[in-house]
Amino acid sequence: MNNLIPLIEEGLKAFNLPEWLVTVIIPLVNILGAILVLIIGWWLASWMARIAKRACDKTEKIDQTITPLIVQTIRYAIIITAVITVLQIFGVGTTSILAALGSVGLAIGLAMQGALGNIAAGIMIVSLRPFHVGNTVEVAGLTGVVEQIGLFYTRLNTFDGVHIVMPNSKIWGSEIKNFSHNPIRRMNLKFGISYADDISKAYAIIQRVYDADSRVLDEPAPTIAVTELADSSVNMIAYAWTKKDDWWDTQLDLVKGVKESFDAEGISIPFPQSEIRVFRSNNNQ
Repeated sequence: MNNLIPLIEEGLKAFNLPEWLVTVIIPLVNILGAILVLIIGWWLASWMARIAKRACDKTEKIDQTITPLIVQTIRYAIIITAVITVLQIFGVGTTSILAALGSVGLAIGLAMQGALGNIAAGIMIVSLRPFHVGNTVEVAGLTGVVEQIGLFYTRLNTFDGVHIVMPNSKIWGSEIKNFSHNPIRRMNLKFGISYADDISKAYAIIQRVYDADSRVLDEPAPTIAVTELADSSVNMIAYAWTKKDDWWDTQLDLVKGVKESFDAEGISIPFPQSEIRVFRSNNNQ
C-alpha cells in the first residue's frame, strides 16, 4: 500500500500541479483510502462471517457449539487486517505495528484480565465440550437451554422465558450439570400415606400406574420403598426411569395418576395437623 503513494505523487506532478496542492491532495488521498479500507474491511468481515456460519450450519462435521467461535474469529481477523492496512497507508511500518500491538496487547491484557479469562474459559468450554448448543444445563445456580457459546459469553434461555448472558469464566469456574447428556433420566418421586393405610396396597397402586405408562422404562426397573416414618405420614420413594425428552411430562402425569388412584382406592395422603386442647379451671375465684 505504501508503494502507491509515490505513484500518486508522480501522477499528480505529471499534471504540473503546484507543489502545495500536491501536498494537500496526498493526505486527503490517504484519508479517503483509509476510510475506504475500513468500510470494505468491515463489510468483508460481516460477509465472510455470514458465509462461514452458513457453511458450518450445512455440514454435520462441525458441531454447532464451535460455530460461533469460528465465525467470531474470522470476523475479528479481517477487521484487524483492515486496521493494520490503514496504519500502513499512513506510513507506519510492519515492525512498528507489531511492536505497538505488543505494547497495546500487554496493556489491554493487564487492564482486561476478566475479558481474557472469559476468552480462555470459552476456549476450554469449546474444547472439552461439557455441554452443547440445545442442551439443558444448570450453571452457577441457573437452569436453562444453551442458545449460543461465544468467545466471551454463553447465552441461556430459562424455562420461564428469561434470556441470560453469562460470562464464560463464571461458567467454567462453577459446577456444570448437563441434564441432556445421558439418554435416560430418573424421576425421584415421593409419596406419603397414612399410618392406617396398607403399605403393600400403596405399593401395588404405584406399580400399576407406572406399568400403565409406556414412557416408564422396564430397565432400569422402578424402585418403590418406604424411607421414613414421619410425624404424620409413612413416606415412600417411587423412582422410575424414562427417556430424557419424556422426563418432565412423564413425571407430571405419574404424580397425577398416583393421586387419582390413591383417591379411588381409599389411600389417604395425610397433611400436617395440630390438635389444640383448651382446659377450663373450675376455680370460682
